[in-house]
Amino acid sequence: MPRPSNTEERRQQIVAGLLKVMAERGYERASVGEIAKAAGLSPGLVHYHFSDKQEILLTLVEQLASRARERVATRLAKLKGDDARARVDAFIDAFLSTGADAAPEAVASWVTISAEAIRQPEVRAAYEKVVRADLEQLESLVAAVVGRRRARAIAAGLFAAVQGYFVLSASSPGLVPAGSAAGTVKRMAAGLLDTAEAREDA
Repeated sequence: MPRPSNTEERRQQIVAGLLKVMAERGYERASVGEIAKAAGLSPGLVHYHFSDKQEILLTLVEQLASRARERVATRLAKLKGDDARARVDAFIDAFLSTGADAAPEAVASWVTISAEAIRQPEVRAAYEKVVRADLEQLESLVAAVVGRRRARAIAAGLFAAVQGYFVLSASSPGLVPAGSAAGTVKRMAAGLLDTAEAREDA
């Protein structure tokens, strides 16, 4: 694999700097100077590589989405056989399980991005594109269990629970018992899927 260019390395450093600062202080208080300091670069280099702070934020949205999709793909690839319910659980685990690849800073930043999506149309468009794609993937996984007709409502409910856990963990650390989110949402999924299957059989 070729070594990334100096420009790409610098851009990655800057985006990582925003992630760090935003997780601690939010987007409004993430000045270019603070981003540069967290990245170990000068403010001039930040301005050289990005036109403004919003461009860094939009790049971060893409990168966080890519990381989440990699986690989902990795967990789905580990499954053996065609257990449709296990695939739903793997999706939930990818977003909520703790472990070596958990990223609290990314979760805190994602919550901040969702707030900025309300205020900034460009961020809203990027955020909605990511969320829609994730929700469509979950809906497809749910549909493999209960069929297309009931999949959308179930997937939307489960995805809302995932996002709700993100907000709680970022805004009120310690409120949710450590390591409980994935298991709880998987039990919710099992209940919803059981109910939907029972209705189909009735």
